[in-house]
Amino acid sequence: MDLILWRHAEAADGFPDIKRELTRKGHKQARDIAAWLRPRLPESVHVLSSPAERTRQTASALTHEFVVTESIAPGSSAQTVIAAARWPDATGAVVLVGHQPTLGEAAAVLLTGKKLPWSIRKGAVWWFRRRVRDGYAQVALRAVMSPDLLQ
Repeated sequence: MDLILWRHAEAADGFPDIKRELTRKGHKQARDIAAWLRPRLPESVHVLSSPAERTRQTASALTHEFVVTESIAPGSSAQTVIAAARWPDATGAVVLVGHQPTLGEAAAVLLTGKKLPWSIRKGAVWWFRRRVRDGYAQVALRAVMSPDLLQ
């Protein structure tokens, strides 16, 4: 299984938080990362988005066929986010579009087994793969990409 954690792109300040929209720069960040992801994704991919407007806008840069799920809304726990992706049992790939600090904490849990305050940049993706080698399950960090590296 592949799990791609995608932090929403840059969003405007505002209230209520759930209604904040991407800035012009944020839309470009989302398009750039989606263009990088698209040719690398396997055929079987499921995209999950937080209900926040900025995450739905980020996800829609990749596809209009994504599922909005409350379990990855702002304030969700790292474990809830990982469970929403059905890690490690889902097949194919799951792209999960969400928020900080939860995504950084989820990345830390996946790699270290501990909830740590890791940071994922706005618009960036962290791509994890679960594989079995010599009978042992492993988690590998396949790629990290942020919009500024695509310039």
